[in-house]
Amino acid sequence: MGKSGTMVAVTRLPLALAAAVGVVLAAVWTVTAVATADRAHPAYPAYPAHPAYPAELAGQVVLPALTLLVAPPDAPAELRTSGKYAEPPATGGFTWPFAGQPVQGHSAIRRADDGTFWLLTDNGAGGKSNSPDFMLQLNRYRVDFDSGGFTRLQTLFLRDPLKKAPFPIVTDGTAERYLTGGDFDPESLHFAGGQMWIGEEFGPYLLQFDPDGRLLAVIDTLIDGRAAHSPDHPGGLGSIGVARSKGFEAMAGSPDGRLLYPMLEGPLTGEPDPRVVRILEFDVSAERWTGRHWNYLLEQDYNAIGDFAMIDATTALVIERDGGYGTADKACPPGEPRDDCFTEPARFKRIYKIEMGEERVGGPVRKVGFTDLMSITDPRGLARVPLTDGVLTFPFETIESLDVVDGRHIVVGNDNNLPYSRSREPGRIDDNELVLLDVSALLGAA
Repeated sequence: MGKSGTMVAVTRLPLALAAAVGVVLAAVWTVTAVATADRAHPAYPAYPAHPAYPAELAGQVVLPALTLLVAPPDAPAELRTSGKYAEPPATGGFTWPFAGQPVQGHSAIRRADDGTFWLLTDNGAGGKSNSPDFMLQLNRYRVDFDSGGFTRLQTLFLRDPLKKAPFPIVTDGTAERYLTGGDFDPESLHFAGGQMWIGEEFGPYLLQFDPDGRLLAVIDTLIDGRAAHSPDHPGGLGSIGVARSKGFEAMAGSPDGRLLYPMLEGPLTGEPDPRVVRILEFDVSAERWTGRHWNYLLEQDYNAIGDFAMIDATTALVIERDGGYGTADKACPPGEPRDDCFTEPARFKRIYKIEMGEERVGGPVRKVGFTDLMSITDPRGLARVPLTDGVLTFPFETIESLDVVDGRHIVVGNDNNLPYSRSREPGRIDDNELVLLDVSALLGAA
């Protein structure tokens, strides 16, 4: 398999090389919590209410935020440290750069047939200009939800030795051509046809890799037969606009491995109905877009998609979330934003079961029901973080990892946006968490 990293103790270097460039944080949306039945858009009918189904904690693991790997020996010296071009956060006593590559920012998870989990790391500090020294990678872990432990089994540092990227990459001129956050922003993951497929946001692109982590293809996005580009696409805007950071945040695949379903994070620019998020369809063997799509309808304006996983050939789970973070019991007083409290607490963090199917192609999916990630019961006392009002909350700004484990359980993880997100405690950098949830009622709902 691919190049492997070596886990090292965390070391912080002086901020001598830091440069104040690039976009550091995505905008935090201000939303109003409203009941689903009451939510209405001025130009469109209100949605029907959807039933809620319980989630019970079956296990939780925590990977410390500052978990680092050594770059491969054949990587450029520039990649031995990371974070040299990113601004430090306002709080938390944090100092760039790192002596190594962080495994932070889990933007997708996929369970392997042997029960281990692949976790995809995102681009780094959030933008092209501030992430050229972050190496793109996947890590495979054995996760013990009983003991709360992660055991790293394998690391794939993604690279482009076959020169498939259609633009100059950060490591042009090197033999392995390791890919960095200055090249792509990987957000979603699926395995099909013996290859790895990654949904990306800068293009947005669909990226094809072999099992060794070598880039095989960079596939431009077509929506309704037209080129769809974000502002970060090197070719400029296409005939269809994808808002910055609203590319392929999620991606599922058909159980038979023939089709991929890349899903945008938010509505297209100029979408007639601003609640609509497109689910596209890609033929794996033909390596082409089929031209078909489904519409997922957001419950609230400014909500976003986190991840997407199929249950069977026609039903799936989708993370829909607001941009809030933290819990209401630690909220700042109105009009008094501070570092020791949460300015915009999380209110809407849900997993919806949806129904797709042939009869719904080109139209809206059916929402069957949802599970509330802000109200996870813990009757067996398995939580590894404090409860809030007797329940476990998952109050992260970005919840971006979801997969089905079996007929009762799912696994859900956060993107900790190292070092910027603070969702468990004000002023404390978020760790990478995974929760194993018993959602058998939701999975069985019809």
